Amino acid sequence: MKEPIRIFPKEARQKTNHESALLVCAYDDEEKFKQVHLKGAISLTEFKSKLSSLPKEKEIIFYCA
Repeated sequence: MKEPIRIFPKEARQKTNHESALLVCAYDDEEKFKQVHLKGAISLTEFKSKLSSLPKEKEIIFYCA
């Protein structure tokens, strides 16, 4: 498995604002997600449920607060 590529928050925001990336809150707990999620982010649970239908060319950015 490859090491994750780390990016700065500003770059992540630019990519998600331009819809070239999907922002995923990496907490598995829905209550924790509700407390700490960033605007425009989806939960890990939602990500897992949509995984097969996500566009392959879209970058995925995981974060934890």
